[in-house]
Amino acid sequence: MSILTVENVSHDFGGRKILENASFRLLKGEHVGLVGANGEGKSTFLSIITGKLAPDSGKVEWCNRITTGYLDQHTTLTRGKTIREVLREAFQGMFDLEQEMLQIYEKMAASNESEIAAMMEDVGEIQSSLEHNGFYTLDAKIEEIANGLGLGEIGLERDVADLSGGQRSKVLLTKLLLQNPMILIMDEPTNFLDTNHIEWLRKFLQNYENAFILVSHDIPFLNAVVNVVYHVENAVLTRYTGTYDDFQQMYLLKKEQNQKAFDKQQKEIERLEDFVARNKARAATANLAKSRQKKLDKMDVIEKERQKIKPVFKFKEAKTPSKFIFRASDLVIGYDEPLTKPLNLVLERGSKIAIKGVNGLGKSTLLKTLLGIQKPYLGSVKVDELVIPGYFEQESAKFNNNTALEEVWNEFPGLGNAGVRGALAGCGLTKEHIATQMMVLSGGENAKVRLCKLMLKEVNWLVLDEPTNHLDVDAKAELQKALREFKGTVVVVSHEPDFYSNWVTDIWNVEDWTVKLV
Repeated sequence: MSILTVENVSHDFGGRKILENASFRLLKGEHVGLVGANGEGKSTFLSIITGKLAPDSGKVEWCNRITTGYLDQHTTLTRGKTIREVLREAFQGMFDLEQEMLQIYEKMAASNESEIAAMMEDVGEIQSSLEHNGFYTLDAKIEEIANGLGLGEIGLERDVADLSGGQRSKVLLTKLLLQNPMILIMDEPTNFLDTNHIEWLRKFLQNYENAFILVSHDIPFLNAVVNVVYHVENAVLTRYTGTYDDFQQMYLLKKEQNQKAFDKQQKEIERLEDFVARNKARAATANLAKSRQKKLDKMDVIEKERQKIKPVFKFKEAKTPSKFIFRASDLVIGYDEPLTKPLNLVLERGSKIAIKGVNGLGKSTLLKTLLGIQKPYLGSVKVDELVIPGYFEQESAKFNNNTALEEVWNEFPGLGNAGVRGALAGCGLTKEHIATQMMVLSGGENAKVRLCKLMLKEVNWLVLDEPTNHLDVDAKAELQKALREFKGTVVVVSHEPDFYSNWVTDIWNVEDWTVKLV
């Protein structure tokens, strides 16, 4: 049975075709991975099927009485609420029922016997519904899911206004899972999860009985949880059955077959055109030439596949610093309270360090403290005078009205229009992306602009906080290559061992330094 049917949907944005005659179906129990390069229209497609965006043409039909839950990249939370209060909103329907039941009890005091009998029947139905749906064990269920995704470590009484972007994403994902909709729709849910919580979500989705649609660039995660892949490329949506690896195999085979068919047809076209050109003027062969021309005119010409723009990343190296990049003495990081034990760290020139550990233990705070952006809670950090750092923040400014072009040009005015455009194009951004506001770009496109700025500087110490969040497969592989080839020093925070394990020289685990219970 088809839960969702999309027929011939087309959508343009800023004169650029995002989707063209796209068709899609979601069957009961299907676990769908929606994949494609940054900017190909995955988030747009999700906005269309959830009704947030109207397509230019085509039809979207959900089956009757379906419940959906949507986690996108831009969902926000209301200031002034605790995490627990936000999570309890997942069961608002049941709280409304409880309120209705209490109001009925109040009315009973002023009612006659027959009215009370009818009211008792209503109350009994409500009570049965609440018990059947686990209303009286809600807090236990909230804590089970919240702990699985790491919110217990943050504290369920924390105001959501005090949370980092990653922690807010965890709250929204937890609320979505608690709602237990018939269809889960998730856009990059693992971006702000650490390894333990990704593993928890993997098991949850593997055992999830209902259907879901998942956008992700985390290949091991996709392989573990999906059984259908929809690939969007050049505005075309194509369905494949199986895991991501199965899709890759079929996609490459299809591409190879298309190329062979194109090459064969081009040879045939050349042969026919040559025959027509040589014979159309001769009376004896004019009819044969006309016959060949008719064959050419009727031919369904295979279009050559448009080559996807692949990014090319390379970091500029500044002059070599001294032997040690920094020395941290009895360093304790934190804001209002300490997050770590006293640390004595030395970073040697040329080292490439991955920092890992569960969220909320201060990985981002550590980077900011080492760079001098945040003051140490205790102790000191001495950075070598010749060090020129380049810093990639995990989160970008939310309300950045600059276009991608302005964002880079403002910082590097000497490059000129052509130079800036060339630098952005080298990062895999199209003309349309370059003219789009930073706040409108997808997470991956936004990250490429920020990486572009970093690559235009001469640096000898790269400090990167979750740089692979939102990046597509090609961009991730290219960034890995660029960091491997960079002759300077690298410190990277990452929850993806597949990204860093084959090029780093050491791994620092903040769980070994924390004063919190892990």
